[in-house]
Amino acid sequence: QVDPKDYTFSGLKDETVGRLPGKVAGQQFVIQDCENCSIYIFDHSATITIDDCVNCQIFLGPIKGSVFFRDCKDCKCIVACQQFRTRDCKKLEVFLCCATQPIIESSTGMKFGCFQYYYPELALQFKDAGLSIFNNTWSNIHDFTPVSGENNWGLLPEDAVVQDYIPLPSSEELKAVRISTDATRSIIPITRGRRQKSSDESCLAVFFAGDYTTANARKLIDEMTGKGFQLVQTKEVSMKAEDAHRVFQQCASEFIPLLERGPVVALEFNGDGAVEGCRSTVNDVFSGTKVFVSESKASASQDVDNFYNFADMQMGM
Repeated sequence: QVDPKDYTFSGLKDETVGRLPGKVAGQQFVIQDCENCSIYIFDHSATITIDDCVNCQIFLGPIKGSVFFRDCKDCKCIVACQQFRTRDCKKLEVFLCCATQPIIESSTGMKFGCFQYYYPELALQFKDAGLSIFNNTWSNIHDFTPVSGENNWGLLPEDAVVQDYIPLPSSEELKAVRISTDATRSIIPITRGRRQKSSDESCLAVFFAGDYTTANARKLIDEMTGKGFQLVQTKEVSMKAEDAHRVFQQCASEFIPLLERGPVVALEFNGDGAVEGCRSTVNDVFSGTKVFVSESKASASQDVDNFYNFADMQMGM
């Protein structure tokens, strides 16, 4: 028998509270009327609602459905979810991983950055919540109630450090979770999203489903960012043969048989020399693996557009 009290934080003031991995296990959670609190949900959940919270720091592990903030102000959050919504909120700063387009409504002073966090159980929690670490539209915010001449939301500084916003938990119980906020260890690849690109040269790389797809994609990200290229966006999505013709064009026939194995993982890198850098890295590091990489700077931006236009339609953006 589920006791709702085990899945609720209500009316707390000046406290540090949380749930350890395994303690929420896919249930719904409610956080309400909390002030000056640090709240950590180190587990996956079904949905989370957060109402009337003021000046709180909140970490929410992967949420299978939606997270909804209502009437909250001056909160700093780290959130991973399928759907993100706010209504009547003021001054939330959110490090976000969201599989669909985040929506704000009647909210002002909102700031967003890319989710970055690690603890050993987090990868499995993403799986249990049905979330892909590669589907993150954190910066593609839809403002339901825009005000002419005003901007209700913006992006956090590029060099924003997670721990300056949401410190590690201070309670003995929660210290047991082995957290790292080092950006290079983040379970979610850190993307530039809608930030200004540094170069007019981008490159698309696509990995096909197999035993090591995630590891290979992460390895390429490490190699490319280590060389100074920037990861703009990532996507994991299923493709059919007709999609392959649209995206891979003349190379489609060699990749179509690979699509039946499962979804592809696509990465967009940006920087002068990105195409050459990506092609040589793939040749050096993944010689036995079939990877699609843009042929040339001239075709690369079209590759990126073709793929992401297709993917956005698939995701119903």
